[in-house]
Amino acid sequence: MASSVSGPRPDRVAVVGAGMVGLSTAWFLRDHGVEVTVYDRGEVASGASLGNAGWLTPGLATPLPEPAVLRYGLRAVLSPSSPVYVPPSADPKLIGFLTGFARHSTTARWRKAMGALVPVNRLALQSFDLLAAGGVAAPTVEAKSFVAAYRTARERTVLLEELEHIRSAGQDIDFDLLDGDEAREAEPCLSPRIGAAVRLHGQRYVNPGAFVHALADSVRSRGGEIRTGVKVTDVRDRADGATVVLSDGTTERFDAVVLAGGVHLGELGRKFGVRRVVQAGRGYSFSVPVERTPAGPVYFPAQRVACTPLGDRLRVAGMMEFRRPDAPLDRRRIKAIVEAARPLLRGAELDERQDEWVGSRPCTVDGLPLIGVTGSPRVFAAGGHGMWGITLGPVTGRLLAERVATGRSPAELRPFDPLR
Repeated sequence: MASSVSGPRPDRVAVVGAGMVGLSTAWFLRDHGVEVTVYDRGEVASGASLGNAGWLTPGLATPLPEPAVLRYGLRAVLSPSSPVYVPPSADPKLIGFLTGFARHSTTARWRKAMGALVPVNRLALQSFDLLAAGGVAAPTVEAKSFVAAYRTARERTVLLEELEHIRSAGQDIDFDLLDGDEAREAEPCLSPRIGAAVRLHGQRYVNPGAFVHALADSVRSRGGEIRTGVKVTDVRDRADGATVVLSDGTTERFDAVVLAGGVHLGELGRKFGVRRVVQAGRGYSFSVPVERTPAGPVYFPAQRVACTPLGDRLRVAGMMEFRRPDAPLDRRRIKAIVEAARPLLRGAELDERQDEWVGSRPCTVDGLPLIGVTGSPRVFAAGGHGMWGITLGPVTGRLLAERVATGRSPAELRPFDPLR
């Protein structure tokens, strides 16, 4: 059910950000016949869309602030080897964000946020299917096996409790329990250290960089324009439209603007009432040769390490590092992933790494994205998805494009009000 909002239909829309969320919004705007120009300060998929695990797992798309976060404690998060890391030199703004993040890491708030995500999670895979039917020439791969592996059955109870909470929030997720031998039969890349596992069904994955580039190609083929290496420094609201100001001093006028710049969303959105901080939660990844490619993703939840088969290599990703987005890659974090994964994987050449990468996932204190109209009826926000920008990018673009192009606000977007 959608509510109506009055206002003229925009003919020309600018989208700031050429990652999964921005390009999905542009693609669906073209579906509505809207003329679109996408701007990005870097290249297509040059942010968090490039090197992440590429999971399409609406069954696991949950709020990042969760009760388990509070169990780490201060000593743990200050260690570079911790799955969640905060550098000791964190600035006051980051400390403020983390305080709010911790405040939301309660069971009651997690359940409320989970209830908000369920309606969009249900539309997530269908939205990928719409992109494929419309000509996006990159496959989504059905995970023949999706295994979350643990050293002991006791370790596994944390995920089982979370899965029950997900189900109680109204989201369907099908899984079965495996012992260590059954887990290795399903995925021979698991080492003898694995003693218990959860096998999830109905999940998919993609090569995220390749998919986002294919999405960009489809936007162009449908008549959209993508301008990379162009930074939007300001957006000016006018009664007759919105003007984007570019780094070279030139300006361009549009009927509406969508801010989808990931961790940079707040830089342009603050003047339009978007007060919620979008903090960089940096993740790391690399790829390695593997003796036997898994049939699907392998996840080590206790270590926060995610493995995805991409061609004949295995992408290994993980960590949540709260640090400024332009900080250099911290080699201690790569080492931490390697040492966490080494005892649990068999046949993976972890010392033959390629494509070492760090990227900034845009996180909010309550774990919910910012999607919808801002304080200006001509400026919209789309960001703050945390670890789920790939999974929820297409459904975000689909619902927001409907709001921008028709004035009707889908009910699924109500909890994600950028002005909340």
